[in-house]
Amino acid sequence: MRLPQAGGGAGYVLLALVASTTSLAKRLLLGRPFRSDKLQHTLLPKRIALPVFASDALSSVAYAPDEILLTLSIAGAGAFYISPWITLAVAVVMVTVVASYRQNVHAYPSGGGDYEVATVNLGPRAGLGVGSALLVDYILTVAVSTASGVSNLGSVVPYVAEHKVAFAIGAIAILTALNLRGLRESGTAFAIPTYAFIVVIIGMILTGVFRVFILGQDLQAPSAGLTIHAEEDHLSSFAFAYLLLRTFSSGCAALTGVEAISNGVPAFKPPKSKNAATTLMLLGGLAIVMLVGIVLLARATNLQFVEDPAAQIVSAPDGYVQKTVTTQLAETVFGSGFLLYIVGAVTALILFLAANTAFNGFPVLGSILAQDRYLPRQFHTRGDRLAFSNGIVFLAIAAMVLVVAFQAEVTRLIQLYIVGVFVSFTLSQGGMIRHWNRLLRTQRDPEKRRRMIRSRAINAFGMALTGAVLIIVLITKFLLGAWIAIAAMVVIYGLMLAIRKHYTRVSQELAPTDERPILPSRNHAVVLVSKVHMPTLRAVAYAQATRPDSLTAVTVNVDDKDTRVIQDEWERRQIPVPLTVVDSPYREITRPIIDFVKGIRRGSPRDVVTVFVPEYVVGRWWENLLHNQSALRIKGRLLFEPGVMVTSVPWQLQSSQDRDLDRMDRGLTRAPARGPRTRAATTSEATDDH
Repeated sequence: MRLPQAGGGAGYVLLALVASTTSLAKRLLLGRPFRSDKLQHTLLPKRIALPVFASDALSSVAYAPDEILLTLSIAGAGAFYISPWITLAVAVVMVTVVASYRQNVHAYPSGGGDYEVATVNLGPRAGLGVGSALLVDYILTVAVSTASGVSNLGSVVPYVAEHKVAFAIGAIAILTALNLRGLRESGTAFAIPTYAFIVVIIGMILTGVFRVFILGQDLQAPSAGLTIHAEEDHLSSFAFAYLLLRTFSSGCAALTGVEAISNGVPAFKPPKSKNAATTLMLLGGLAIVMLVGIVLLARATNLQFVEDPAAQIVSAPDGYVQKTVTTQLAETVFGSGFLLYIVGAVTALILFLAANTAFNGFPVLGSILAQDRYLPRQFHTRGDRLAFSNGIVFLAIAAMVLVVAFQAEVTRLIQLYIVGVFVSFTLSQGGMIRHWNRLLRTQRDPEKRRRMIRSRAINAFGMALTGAVLIIVLITKFLLGAWIAIAAMVVIYGLMLAIRKHYTRVSQELAPTDERPILPSRNHAVVLVSKVHMPTLRAVAYAQATRPDSLTAVTVNVDDKDTRVIQDEWERRQIPVPLTVVDSPYREITRPIIDFVKGIRRGSPRDVVTVFVPEYVVGRWWENLLHNQSALRIKGRLLFEPGVMVTSVPWQLQSSQDRDLDRMDRGLTRAPARGPRTRAATTSEATDDH
């Protein structure tokens, strides 16, 4: 038997097939591609940037109060009176972080955020630590936000609660599609529900406060009459203090997402830093007003919210399902009518859309890390719509895995949360202190020095406060699940170091030297023969045209009858190239060819061998299934042989002439845009792209 005929052009044909069959679906989902010079048209004004970057921090008011109350419920209903003070402490941290990050966006407007601040001022290792922490936190943001959105929607629609994992995954898929369409369009899609959430929640708070404190009405939450059994009836002073710290750390989930604006400064319209700082201030103010308002209204209406309703609620009604704090307040203030469903709907929607903060922050950070060669270069390329598509898709897949693994349970996921963000908060503020110290050493203008000293003081207070919160979070949440997030950060940190090491090694290997390349002594040409047909004759003719030092055709004998047919036809046509038959008693194809090629080079290592492979090019996907793909295996194996060149000689069958080559060219040759920073790539970085 002969060498099976080459499957020919399979890689090219399959690539073309994928491009053609997915083109329509891609255009329907993502829209028409943008030119690279249209990037400026995707920049965001403040009114759109607020919902795009602040939806995470704003939406946290829908679950941060829940976490505060359910943690306090461990000590019984009597501990709820402390909830306003815990909320006030969280608000102080929020004000401090917002003030600190306003300094960041002015000092580092390039979009690196915490990563760039830590890298420039504390060194690459500190920056890499921040980067790994933020990557983990962005993934958790998507998982927690969608899971919480499903829980809130399930409080109004029981069917959603019964299938929360499926609904959470569906929400992530929709968010992925919206973000793949590009920043401006996704921002417009998120603006209306985000502003609707702000109006509805603040309207609910104002209505409740007016009815309770102005009209003097005795509003009672649906859970107000329930009796709560404390999990711990008699807490020692130390245990109670630990509980308060744990409650505070849970409430600090309200701060997640604040850093996204500093990472997304390049997406703002000019003046970028000023607009980002203004948006950051609006974010902090709105989040504090809503968080404090919800907790105060919950206390005024005697709302009860516990960690384990089945065990903690005494004599609970049959089939009792604990509703979220926001849903209970809406029912208390507005009743069970239309407005209740409006509150439930917009709360669930903003929680789903809160994940958009991560969808904007993660890809940009991933692109910067890839530009610095800590992540695969694919994360640095923009897709058709000028979004960092690879980062968006990776984030979506990772978040879906978490949702499935933790069954979309907010209480379980929240324990992994906020560790990463406070790691980045603390290191970033430390980096800003060094930034101001460096500038103060050379600045002589008194007015500028006063501004720098004030900024340094803000960042120093921010570092002290966020560092203290980080310690509290680690102490109170480590055994509850925070260790998983820490382990993930360590793994990602090590992986990024390994990627950087690989890119550095490859760059060094590929760097040209001052020595002139040594020319090969001789070039030996080998033409693979499966049968004597037009592709083989073209390959032989092309090999002859290259004028090699020696030329031979090779066929593998796995069946004597087929081999004799090839030899007879070769002699009949009087082809002026010797035909070598390689025996294969075990009917292998690849190994005998590899051994034959190695034998040619064994005599002289400076010789090169050029292997010519005749290939079919077919036009239909199913035609590839009808032809043996041994040529692909042979070429793939020969690539690892030093001193061996592989040349494909295509033969286009009639079906390949029917393909729309213009459409294929449009699909395959569109060059990706690079981003997000404008500095020129170094020689080593350019080399890594290939």
